[in-house]
Amino acid sequence: MRTPIYKSRPVAPYPARFEAERINDFIVMSEGYSNTYLIETPEGSILVNAGMGFEAPVHYENYQGESTQASDIKYLITTQSHPDHIGGVQFFRDISPDLTYIAQAGGDEHKAYEARLTEFRSRRFAFRFREEFDKTFSYYAAHGYTKLNKQDSPTPDLTFEHRHEFSLGGLDVVLIAAKGAETNDSLIVWLPQHKICLTGNLFGCPFGHFPNLVTIRGDRYRDALTCAAAAQTVLDLEAELILYGHHAPIAGKELIKAEVTAYRDAILYVHDETVKGMNEGKDLHTLMRDIQLPAECEVGQGYGKVSWSVRAIWESYTGWFHHQSTTELYSVPQRTINRDLIELAGADNLIERAQGKFADNQPEQALHLLDIVLAEDPDAEEAKALAIAIHEKLLSESENFWLSGWLENRIKLLKGGNTAPLTLK
Repeated sequence: MRTPIYKSRPVAPYPARFEAERINDFIVMSEGYSNTYLIETPEGSILVNAGMGFEAPVHYENYQGESTQASDIKYLITTQSHPDHIGGVQFFRDISPDLTYIAQAGGDEHKAYEARLTEFRSRRFAFRFREEFDKTFSYYAAHGYTKLNKQDSPTPDLTFEHRHEFSLGGLDVVLIAAKGAETNDSLIVWLPQHKICLTGNLFGCPFGHFPNLVTIRGDRYRDALTCAAAAQTVLDLEAELILYGHHAPIAGKELIKAEVTAYRDAILYVHDETVKGMNEGKDLHTLMRDIQLPAECEVGQGYGKVSWSVRAIWESYTGWFHHQSTTELYSVPQRTINRDLIELAGADNLIERAQGKFADNQPEQALHLLDIVLAEDPDAEEAKALAIAIHEKLLSESENFWLSGWLENRIKLLKGGNTAPLTLK
Protein backbone atom coordinates (compact mmCIF):
# COMPACT_ATOMS: atom_id res chain seq x y z
CA MET A 1 0.00 0.00 0.00
CA ARG A 2 1.35 3.41 -0.99
CA THR A 3 2.50 5.80 1.74
CA PRO A 4 2.50 9.22 0.06
CA ILE A 5 6.00 10.66 -0.04
CA TYR A 6 4.91 14.18 0.89
CA LYS A 7 4.47 13.03 4.48
CA SER A 8 8.21 12.47 4.86
CA ARG A 9 9.60 15.46 2.94
CA PRO A 10 9.86 19.16 3.87
CA VAL A 11 7.59 21.65 2.15
CA ALA A 12 9.10 25.11 2.38
CA PRO A 13 11.94 26.17 0.08
CA TYR A 14 14.93 27.76 1.75
CA PRO A 15 17.90 29.75 0.51
CA ALA A 16 21.33 28.42 -0.33
CA ARG A 17 23.44 27.58 2.70
CA PHE A 18 27.15 26.98 2.91
CA GLU A 19 26.87 23.22 2.47
CA ALA A 20 26.64 20.77 -0.42
CA GLU A 21 25.84 17.09 -0.86
CA ARG A 22 27.42 14.63 -3.24
CA ILE A 23 24.63 12.61 -4.85
CA ASN A 24 26.85 10.05 -6.56
CA ASP A 25 30.32 9.82 -8.07
CA PHE A 26 29.62 12.51 -10.68
CA ILE A 27 26.82 14.80 -9.37
CA VAL A 28 26.95 17.33 -6.54
CA MET A 29 23.85 19.13 -5.22
CA SER A 30 23.77 22.59 -3.64
CA GLU A 31 20.31 23.30 -2.24
CA GLY A 32 18.71 26.72 -2.41
CA TYR A 33 15.49 28.49 -3.29
CA SER A 34 15.84 26.12 -6.22
CA ASN A 35 18.50 23.42 -6.12
CA THR A 36 21.50 23.61 -8.42
CA TYR A 37 23.43 20.57 -9.60
CA LEU A 38 27.01 20.22 -10.83
CA ILE A 39 27.42 17.23 -13.17
CA GLU A 40 31.06 16.18 -13.64
CA THR A 41 32.55 14.55 -16.74
CA PRO A 42 36.16 13.90 -17.85
CA GLU A 43 35.87 16.90 -20.18
CA GLY A 44 34.40 19.42 -17.77
CA SER A 45 31.15 19.98 -15.92
CA ILE A 46 27.51 20.84 -16.57
CA LEU A 47 25.63 23.15 -14.20
CA VAL A 48 21.86 22.74 -13.95
CA ASN A 49 20.26 25.96 -12.67
CA ALA A 50 22.12 28.93 -11.21
CA GLY A 51 20.01 29.99 -8.22
CA MET A 52 19.07 33.53 -7.25
CA GLY A 53 21.72 36.12 -8.01
CA PHE A 54 22.65 36.46 -4.36
CA GLU A 55 22.83 32.66 -3.96
CA ALA A 56 25.27 32.05 -6.83
CA PRO A 57 28.50 32.72 -4.86
CA VAL A 58 27.25 30.40 -2.13
CA HIS A 59 26.57 27.62 -4.64
CA TYR A 60 30.00 28.17 -6.16
CA GLU A 61 31.77 27.95 -2.81
CA ASN A 62 29.85 24.78 -2.06
CA TYR A 63 30.97 23.21 -5.34
CA GLN A 64 34.55 24.24 -4.79
CA GLY A 65 34.50 22.24 -1.57
CA GLU A 66 33.24 19.10 -3.30
CA SER A 67 34.56 19.18 -6.86
CA THR A 68 37.65 20.06 -8.88
CA GLN A 69 35.36 21.10 -11.76
CA ALA A 70 33.51 24.01 -10.13
CA SER A 71 35.39 26.46 -12.37
CA ASP A 72 35.32 24.33 -15.51
CA ILE A 73 31.67 24.59 -16.53
CA LYS A 74 31.12 23.75 -20.19
CA TYR A 75 27.31 23.97 -20.21
CA LEU A 76 24.79 25.75 -18.01
CA ILE A 77 21.15 24.67 -18.32
CA THR A 78 18.18 26.35 -16.66
CA THR A 79 15.03 24.27 -16.26
CA GLN A 80 12.80 27.37 -16.27
CA SER A 81 13.10 31.17 -16.23
CA HIS A 82 11.93 31.91 -12.72
CA PRO A 83 14.30 34.22 -10.79
CA ASP A 84 15.52 31.40 -8.53
CA HIS A 85 16.85 29.51 -11.57
CA ILE A 86 18.36 32.19 -13.78
CA GLY A 87 19.53 34.86 -11.33
CA GLY A 88 23.07 33.53 -10.99
CA VAL A 89 23.81 32.86 -14.66
CA GLN A 90 26.12 35.85 -15.17
CA PHE A 91 28.09 34.96 -12.04
CA PHE A 92 28.85 31.53 -13.47
CA ARG A 93 29.60 33.03 -16.90
CA ASP A 94 32.28 35.09 -15.18
CA ILE A 95 33.66 31.95 -13.55
CA SER A 96 33.66 29.98 -16.83
CA PRO A 97 33.58 32.52 -19.69
CA ASP A 98 33.41 29.89 -22.43
CA LEU A 99 30.38 28.04 -21.09
CA THR A 100 27.32 27.56 -23.31
CA TYR A 101 24.02 28.54 -21.70
CA ILE A 102 21.09 26.43 -22.96
CA ALA A 103 17.38 27.03 -22.31
CA GLN A 104 14.04 26.18 -23.87
CA ALA A 105 12.92 28.72 -26.47
CA GLY A 106 10.02 30.11 -24.44
CA GLY A 107 12.33 31.92 -22.05
CA ASP A 108 12.23 35.33 -23.75
CA GLU A 109 8.46 35.41 -23.58
CA HIS A 110 8.44 34.44 -19.94
CA LYS A 111 11.09 36.97 -18.93
CA ALA A 112 9.22 39.71 -20.79
CA TYR A 113 6.06 38.73 -18.93
CA GLU A 114 7.88 38.90 -15.60
CA ALA A 115 9.48 42.27 -16.47
CA ARG A 116 6.13 43.88 -17.22
CA LEU A 117 5.02 43.21 -13.65
CA THR A 118 8.16 44.01 -11.66
CA GLU A 119 6.60 46.59 -9.35
CA PHE A 120 3.40 44.60 -8.94
CA ARG A 121 5.36 41.45 -8.07
CA SER A 122 7.65 43.26 -5.63
CA ARG A 123 4.56 44.00 -3.55
CA ARG A 124 2.89 40.62 -4.03
CA PHE A 125 5.92 38.49 -3.13
CA ALA A 126 6.74 40.46 -0.01
CA PHE A 127 4.19 38.90 2.36
CA ARG A 128 5.86 35.50 2.02
CA PHE A 129 9.57 36.27 1.48
CA ARG A 130 10.43 39.69 2.96
CA GLU A 131 11.36 38.39 6.41
CA GLU A 132 12.94 35.26 4.94
CA PHE A 133 15.26 37.36 2.80
CA ASP A 134 16.24 39.52 5.77
CA LYS A 135 17.15 36.41 7.78
CA THR A 136 19.11 35.02 4.84
CA PHE A 137 21.14 38.17 4.37
CA SER A 138 21.96 38.21 8.09
CA TYR A 139 23.12 34.59 7.82
CA TYR A 140 25.34 35.45 4.86
CA ALA A 141 26.79 38.47 6.66
CA ALA A 142 27.68 36.26 9.62
CA HIS A 143 29.70 34.13 7.17
CA GLY A 144 31.49 37.13 5.70
CA TYR A 145 29.36 37.44 2.56
CA THR A 146 28.08 41.03 2.57
CA LYS A 147 28.32 42.44 -0.97
CA LEU A 148 25.54 40.42 -2.57
CA ASN A 149 25.81 39.34 -6.18
CA LYS A 150 23.27 40.98 -8.49
CA GLN A 151 20.25 39.28 -10.05
CA ASP A 152 20.68 38.40 -13.72
CA SER A 153 18.15 38.21 -16.55
CA PRO A 154 20.29 36.29 -19.02
CA THR A 155 20.05 35.55 -22.72
CA PRO A 156 20.79 31.93 -23.66
CA ASP A 157 23.50 31.05 -26.15
CA LEU A 158 21.40 28.19 -27.48
CA THR A 159 17.66 27.52 -27.38
CA PHE A 160 15.49 24.68 -28.64
CA GLU A 161 11.78 24.06 -29.14
CA HIS A 162 11.13 20.41 -28.38
CA ARG A 163 14.27 18.36 -27.82
CA HIS A 164 18.01 18.91 -27.78
CA GLU A 165 20.78 16.33 -27.30
CA PHE A 166 24.50 16.63 -26.71
CA SER A 167 27.34 14.67 -25.12
CA LEU A 168 30.23 15.72 -22.91
CA GLY A 169 33.01 13.44 -21.73
CA GLY A 170 31.03 10.35 -22.65
CA LEU A 171 27.88 11.54 -20.85
CA ASP A 172 24.76 11.76 -23.02
CA VAL A 173 22.37 14.59 -22.13
CA VAL A 174 18.83 14.92 -23.48
CA LEU A 175 16.82 18.09 -22.93
CA ILE A 176 13.05 17.67 -23.29
CA ALA A 177 10.67 20.63 -23.41
CA ALA A 178 7.74 20.60 -20.99
CA LYS A 179 6.40 23.98 -22.02
CA GLY A 180 3.67 25.45 -19.84
CA ALA A 181 3.88 23.04 -16.93
CA GLU A 182 5.64 25.47 -14.60
CA THR A 183 6.67 28.20 -17.03
CA ASN A 184 6.53 28.57 -20.80
CA ASP A 185 10.15 27.41 -21.00
CA SER A 186 10.13 24.48 -18.61
CA LEU A 187 12.42 21.61 -19.55
CA ILE A 188 13.59 18.24 -18.27
CA VAL A 189 17.22 17.13 -18.21
CA TRP A 190 17.48 13.40 -18.91
CA LEU A 191 20.65 11.35 -18.49
CA PRO A 192 19.65 8.14 -20.29
CA GLN A 193 22.80 6.13 -19.48
CA HIS A 194 22.08 6.51 -15.77
CA LYS A 195 18.25 6.76 -15.78
CA ILE A 196 18.52 10.10 -13.95
CA CYS A 197 15.99 12.87 -14.52
CA LEU A 198 16.54 16.46 -13.39
CA THR A 199 13.11 18.07 -13.39
CA GLY A 200 13.63 21.45 -11.77
CA ASN A 201 10.29 22.51 -10.31
CA LEU A 202 8.24 20.80 -12.97
CA PHE A 203 5.75 19.51 -10.40
CA GLY A 204 5.69 22.68 -8.31
CA CYS A 205 7.95 23.55 -5.40
CA PRO A 206 7.84 20.49 -3.09
CA PHE A 207 7.70 17.04 -4.67
CA GLY A 208 4.56 15.05 -3.93
CA HIS A 209 2.18 17.99 -3.56
CA PHE A 210 -0.65 19.32 -5.68
CA PRO A 211 0.65 22.06 -7.99
CA ASN A 212 -0.21 25.73 -7.84
CA LEU A 213 -2.33 26.16 -10.95
CA VAL A 214 -2.33 29.82 -10.00
CA THR A 215 -0.21 31.30 -7.22
CA ILE A 216 -1.65 33.64 -4.61
CA ARG A 217 1.49 35.76 -4.94
CA GLY A 218 0.14 36.68 -8.39
CA ASP A 219 0.87 34.76 -11.58
CA ARG A 220 -0.90 33.60 -14.69
CA TYR A 221 -2.95 30.43 -14.74
CA ARG A 222 -1.29 27.11 -15.54
CA ASP A 223 -3.32 24.66 -17.54
CA ALA A 224 -4.18 21.51 -15.60
CA LEU A 225 -4.01 19.20 -18.61
CA THR A 226 -0.59 20.58 -19.57
CA CYS A 227 0.70 19.85 -16.06
CA ALA A 228 -0.67 16.31 -16.23
CA ALA A 229 0.97 15.81 -19.64
CA ALA A 230 4.33 16.90 -18.20
CA ALA A 231 3.97 14.26 -15.52
CA GLN A 232 3.33 11.67 -18.23
CA THR A 233 6.49 12.79 -20.03
CA VAL A 234 8.50 11.98 -16.91
CA LEU A 235 6.64 8.70 -16.38
CA ASP A 236 7.51 7.58 -19.90
CA LEU A 237 11.23 7.96 -19.13
CA GLU A 238 11.05 5.31 -16.37
CA ALA A 239 13.62 7.16 -14.29
CA GLU A 240 15.38 5.50 -11.39
CA LEU A 241 16.44 8.79 -9.75
CA ILE A 242 14.82 12.22 -9.84
CA LEU A 243 16.92 15.21 -8.85
CA TYR A 244 14.25 17.69 -7.96
CA GLY A 245 14.16 21.46 -7.64
CA HIS A 246 13.88 21.36 -3.87
CA HIS A 247 15.21 19.10 -1.16
CA ALA A 248 16.59 15.57 -1.46
CA PRO A 249 16.53 13.29 -4.52
CA ILE A 250 13.73 10.80 -5.09
CA ALA A 251 15.23 7.36 -5.60
CA GLY A 252 13.71 4.13 -6.89
CA LYS A 253 11.90 3.35 -10.13
CA GLU A 254 8.75 2.03 -8.48
CA LEU A 255 8.53 4.88 -5.97
CA ILE A 256 8.92 7.46 -8.74
CA LYS A 257 6.30 5.71 -10.86
CA ALA A 258 3.81 5.58 -7.98
CA GLU A 259 4.29 9.19 -6.93
CA VAL A 260 4.26 10.77 -10.37
CA THR A 261 1.23 8.65 -11.31
CA ALA A 262 -0.62 9.84 -8.20
CA TYR A 263 0.32 13.44 -9.02
CA ARG A 264 -0.89 13.09 -12.62
CA ASP A 265 -4.10 11.38 -11.58
CA ALA A 266 -4.81 13.94 -8.86
CA ILE A 267 -4.65 16.77 -11.40
CA LEU A 268 -6.85 14.89 -13.87
CA TYR A 269 -9.37 14.05 -11.15
CA VAL A 270 -9.70 17.65 -9.97
CA HIS A 271 -9.90 18.88 -13.56
CA ASP A 272 -12.56 16.36 -14.55
CA GLU A 273 -14.65 16.86 -11.40
CA THR A 274 -14.55 20.63 -11.84
CA VAL A 275 -15.65 20.40 -15.47
CA LYS A 276 -18.35 17.90 -14.54
CA GLY A 277 -19.66 20.20 -11.81
CA MET A 278 -19.64 23.19 -14.16
CA ASN A 279 -21.71 21.27 -16.69
CA GLU A 280 -24.12 20.22 -13.93
CA GLY A 281 -24.69 23.85 -13.00
CA LYS A 282 -22.92 23.78 -9.64
CA ASP A 283 -21.49 27.08 -8.43
CA LEU A 284 -17.79 27.66 -7.95
CA HIS A 285 -17.75 27.80 -4.16
CA THR A 286 -19.71 24.56 -3.88
CA LEU A 287 -17.11 22.83 -6.03
CA MET A 288 -14.25 24.41 -4.05
CA ARG A 289 -15.77 22.94 -0.90
CA ASP A 290 -16.86 19.54 -2.19
CA ILE A 291 -14.09 18.31 -4.50
CA GLN A 292 -11.68 16.16 -2.49
CA LEU A 293 -8.96 13.82 -3.68
CA PRO A 294 -9.67 10.08 -3.52
CA ALA A 295 -7.25 7.99 -1.46
CA GLU A 296 -5.58 6.37 -4.48
CA CYS A 297 -4.24 9.69 -5.72
CA GLU A 298 -3.56 11.41 -2.43
CA VAL A 299 -0.90 14.09 -2.66
CA GLY A 300 0.01 16.85 -0.26
CA GLN A 301 -1.48 20.33 -0.28
CA GLY A 302 1.40 22.11 1.36
CA TYR A 303 2.11 24.37 -1.61
CA GLY A 304 -0.89 24.24 -3.93
CA LYS A 305 -4.40 23.45 -2.68
CA VAL A 306 -7.15 21.51 -4.39
CA SER A 307 -9.74 24.20 -3.64
CA TRP A 308 -7.55 26.92 -5.17
CA SER A 309 -6.98 24.77 -8.24
CA VAL A 310 -10.71 24.18 -8.65
CA ARG A 311 -11.07 27.93 -8.89
CA ALA A 312 -8.11 28.20 -11.27
CA ILE A 313 -9.59 25.55 -13.58
CA TRP A 314 -13.03 27.17 -13.44
CA GLU A 315 -11.71 30.63 -14.28
CA SER A 316 -9.28 29.31 -16.90
CA TYR A 317 -12.30 28.01 -18.77
CA THR A 318 -14.83 30.77 -18.05
CA GLY A 319 -12.98 33.93 -17.02
CA TRP A 320 -13.83 36.28 -14.16
CA PHE A 321 -17.60 36.65 -14.68
CA HIS A 322 -19.39 34.13 -12.46
CA HIS A 323 -22.95 35.10 -13.47
CA GLN A 324 -23.92 35.72 -9.84
CA SER A 325 -24.56 39.45 -9.87
CA THR A 326 -24.96 42.26 -12.36
CA THR A 327 -22.46 44.21 -10.24
CA GLU A 328 -19.69 41.90 -11.46
CA LEU A 329 -19.94 43.66 -14.81
CA TYR A 330 -19.34 47.15 -13.43
CA SER A 331 -16.43 48.97 -11.80
CA VAL A 332 -18.11 49.68 -8.44
CA PRO A 333 -16.91 47.10 -5.86
CA GLN A 334 -19.00 45.78 -3.00
CA ARG A 335 -16.80 47.58 -0.47
CA THR A 336 -18.30 50.90 -1.55
CA ILE A 337 -21.44 50.09 0.47
CA ASN A 338 -19.55 49.16 3.65
CA ARG A 339 -20.34 52.54 5.21
CA ASP A 340 -24.05 52.04 4.45
CA LEU A 341 -24.02 48.63 6.15
CA ILE A 342 -22.28 50.06 9.20
CA GLU A 343 -24.76 52.92 9.44
CA LEU A 344 -27.67 50.51 9.11
CA ALA A 345 -26.47 47.70 11.36
CA GLY A 346 -23.94 49.44 13.59
CA ALA A 347 -20.27 48.49 13.86
CA ASP A 348 -20.81 47.01 17.33
CA ASN A 349 -23.56 44.74 16.02
CA LEU A 350 -21.39 43.55 13.13
CA ILE A 351 -18.52 42.78 15.50
CA GLU A 352 -20.88 40.96 17.88
CA ARG A 353 -22.24 38.91 15.00
CA ALA A 354 -18.68 38.12 13.89
CA GLN A 355 -17.88 36.94 17.41
CA GLY A 356 -20.85 34.60 17.22
CA LYS A 357 -19.79 33.27 13.85
CA PHE A 358 -16.28 32.61 15.17
CA ALA A 359 -17.68 30.86 18.23
CA ASP A 360 -19.78 28.68 15.90
CA ASN A 361 -16.64 27.69 13.96
CA GLN A 362 -17.46 29.82 10.95
CA PRO A 363 -14.26 31.91 10.79
CA GLU A 364 -14.58 32.82 7.11
CA GLN A 365 -18.03 34.33 7.64
CA ALA A 366 -16.71 36.17 10.69
CA LEU A 367 -13.93 37.69 8.57
CA HIS A 368 -16.46 38.83 5.95
CA LEU A 369 -18.22 40.82 8.66
CA LEU A 370 -15.00 42.21 10.11
CA ASP A 371 -13.78 43.23 6.67
CA ILE A 372 -16.75 45.59 6.47
CA VAL A 373 -15.85 47.23 9.77
CA LEU A 374 -12.10 47.39 9.25
CA ALA A 375 -12.37 48.72 5.71
CA GLU A 376 -14.05 51.83 7.11
CA ASP A 377 -12.18 52.01 10.41
CA PRO A 378 -8.80 50.22 10.28
CA ASP A 379 -8.14 51.24 13.92
CA ALA A 380 -11.29 49.67 15.40
CA GLU A 381 -9.59 47.89 18.30
CA GLU A 382 -12.26 45.31 19.07
CA ALA A 383 -12.56 44.34 15.40
CA LYS A 384 -8.76 44.11 15.05
CA ALA A 385 -8.43 41.96 18.15
CA LEU A 386 -11.07 39.55 16.87
CA ALA A 387 -9.53 39.48 13.39
CA ILE A 388 -6.14 38.66 14.92
CA ALA A 389 -7.67 35.81 16.93
CA ILE A 390 -9.37 34.40 13.83
CA HIS A 391 -6.19 34.59 11.76
CA GLU A 392 -4.23 32.89 14.54
CA LYS A 393 -6.79 30.08 14.66
CA LEU A 394 -6.63 29.63 10.88
CA LEU A 395 -2.83 29.69 11.04
CA SER A 396 -2.79 26.94 13.66
CA GLU A 397 -4.76 24.75 11.23
CA SER A 398 -2.75 25.55 8.10
CA GLU A 399 -0.15 23.22 6.60
CA ASN A 400 0.17 25.23 3.39
CA PHE A 401 3.30 27.31 2.77
CA TRP A 402 1.52 30.16 1.01
CA LEU A 403 -1.58 30.26 3.18
CA SER A 404 0.52 30.24 6.35
CA GLY A 405 2.64 33.08 5.01
CA TRP A 406 -0.44 35.12 4.18
CA LEU A 407 -1.98 34.56 7.60
CA GLU A 408 1.27 35.40 9.41
CA ASN A 409 1.60 38.62 7.45
CA ARG A 410 -2.02 39.64 8.07
CA ILE A 411 -1.50 39.15 11.80
CA LYS A 412 1.59 41.34 11.64
CA LEU A 413 -0.29 44.07 9.76
CA LEU A 414 -3.26 43.93 12.12
CA LYS A 415 -0.83 44.40 15.01
CA GLY A 416 0.54 47.56 13.39
CA GLY A 417 3.51 46.19 11.47
CA ASN A 418 4.35 46.66 7.80
CA THR A 419 5.81 44.72 4.91
CA ALA A 420 8.26 46.44 2.60
CA PRO A 421 8.22 45.52 -1.12
CA LEU A 422 10.62 42.76 -2.10
CA THR A 423 13.00 43.90 -4.82
CA LEU A 424 15.31 41.50 -6.64
CA LYS A 425 18.53 43.25 -7.62
